[in-house]
Amino acid sequence: MNSELPDGYELSTDPARLDAELIHRWLSQDAYWALGRSREKQDRAMAESLNFGVYDAASGAQLGYARVVTDRATFAWLCDVYIDRAARGKRLGTGLVAAIRDHLAPYGLRRVMLATADAHGVYAEVGFEPLADQEKWMLLGEQ
Repeated sequence: MNSELPDGYELSTDPARLDAELIHRWLSQDAYWALGRSREKQDRAMAESLNFGVYDAASGAQLGYARVVTDRATFAWLCDVYIDRAARGKRLGTGLVAAIRDHLAPYGLRRVMLATADAHGVYAEVGFEPLADQEKWMLLGEQ
């Protein structure tokens, strides 16, 4: 599963490779959408999601993470996309999101959605677009 990542990096969906402690630290301490998230909540979220890790091919060190919540039939929510600060600027985020898009394609989902405050360009590059008809969407919970 390396087709979208630059040379020297690999993507895996193997949950055994995930560094849950590192992922929790990234998200709870550095990701604006998950600041303060408890380890228990993060572990539960990971257990109920499709998980994707980005790794340095030579060392095996985890450099990125994302997860997808989906019914594998009609809908998916892409969330918790994170690239280690030291590894940014290498197109790993774009490669990760493109690989996730390709991984989900066989399901024939009607929608794959996400929310972002600052990475619109990354997602647009792999085909995401702003909602055309925002008036029909509603939310229960935090804005």
